[in-house]
Amino acid sequence: METQKRSKFTGKLGYVLSAAGASVGLGNIWRFPYLAAEYGGGIFLVIYIILAMTFGYTMIVAETAIGRMSQKSPVGAFGYFSKKPWAAAGGWINAIIPILIVPYYSVIGGWVVRYFIEYITGHVHDLAGDDAFTAMITSGLTSEIWFLIFTILSLTIIFMGVQGGIERVSRLMMPVLVVLAAIVCIYSMTRPRAGAGIRYFLIPNVKHFSWMTVVSAMGQMFYSLSIAMGILITFGSYMKKDVSIEGATRQVEFFDTLIAIMAGLMIIPAVFAFSGDKAAENLQAGPSLMFITMPKIFDSMGFGNVIGAVFFLLVLFAALTSAIALEESAVSTFEDQLGWSRKKATLIIGAVMIFPGSLSALGYGPLSGIKVFGMSFLDFFDFLTNSVMMPIAAFATCMLVVFVIGRKKIAEEILKGGGFRRQGIFNFTIKWLAPVFVIIILISSVASAFGWIHM
Repeated sequence: METQKRSKFTGKLGYVLSAAGASVGLGNIWRFPYLAAEYGGGIFLVIYIILAMTFGYTMIVAETAIGRMSQKSPVGAFGYFSKKPWAAAGGWINAIIPILIVPYYSVIGGWVVRYFIEYITGHVHDLAGDDAFTAMITSGLTSEIWFLIFTILSLTIIFMGVQGGIERVSRLMMPVLVVLAAIVCIYSMTRPRAGAGIRYFLIPNVKHFSWMTVVSAMGQMFYSLSIAMGILITFGSYMKKDVSIEGATRQVEFFDTLIAIMAGLMIIPAVFAFSGDKAAENLQAGPSLMFITMPKIFDSMGFGNVIGAVFFLLVLFAALTSAIALEESAVSTFEDQLGWSRKKATLIIGAVMIFPGSLSALGYGPLSGIKVFGMSFLDFFDFLTNSVMMPIAAFATCMLVVFVIGRKKIAEEILKGGGFRRQGIFNFTIKWLAPVFVIIILISSVASAFGWIHM
């Protein structure tokens, strides 16, 4: 087998920007606003922030520490601490999740590339048509081509390595992403009638609360913070010992929450400003909010081509930073477990992505008649990873920390790079709150998906 020295981030900034890039993706800019719009606005935001500051913080710290202690990707990391079958299963679940997510994620990334190209070529009115989005995703060839373009783009960055590819691209894209988000956010918030959208998104209203608000916020937290995907274990293994895990975690939390709030303020006030009497209806647009409602909004405003192009460039940057994090976790697993070179592992991951990605790309078109548990291929892969596998992966991580490694050793690892001010929150959450919560979320999500309960 080929062996090589493990790659490293250059320092704290490299880790923070790369981990933030993993967290700040379509989950923030595409998924967060439509869930917030659908499940209560301000009350959803409050619950999400509470979960991120407790559950999310705990899982980021735990996964990063596990990676740095073991110097391995998920499978090797779990095996480093325990040889028991459940630990091996936990490691493999963490490793498989990115391999299942990145193909369908890249399909959505391909849609974003297509929209960006259409805006810079002046087709703002065409994209605002009622059937524009449906025509794109139901055209098998079109969806497949853009999926492949996005895949090649993201794998090229992975091929360049940790410092030369992931860190370099994240250092460029993350600051640009924040600037672009600020521009679109300010524009959206200053439109006439946008105030109602700002109030809906920022002011909690308990009348909008339901158990589904909690379930959705929890699912979004997994997706948005990139926890229970093996990514943070992998990135932790690239972190130098003198870097503060807690300090880096705080900055990742800040970046993630900032972009999620900015995404909400980009989209929800714009819906109120440009939808007129249809604002309430458009808020329930769900996953299509970004691809159907926003183009209509851009078409109705001055300089719609420019604003639309800037918006989808921002979304493209976010999609790429998360895609390369997902792919890196998978590539690192192949490097560690099979001793493959980065070049070989990247090419194999690219080949593996084609089949499930193509199923997702064609699932609304030529393969629309084929359903898995009543879901399209893309929806099924999203349900399988987000609602089933991630809670199981998080539960396995909690068990590894509490019953195998020990919270004391985790604390010792964290203290090597600085303080551990939220150690009390970490200890309680990792032992009690997180395991119970993920089991409840797993059962609720599966029961809801199959229609056994209605939330």
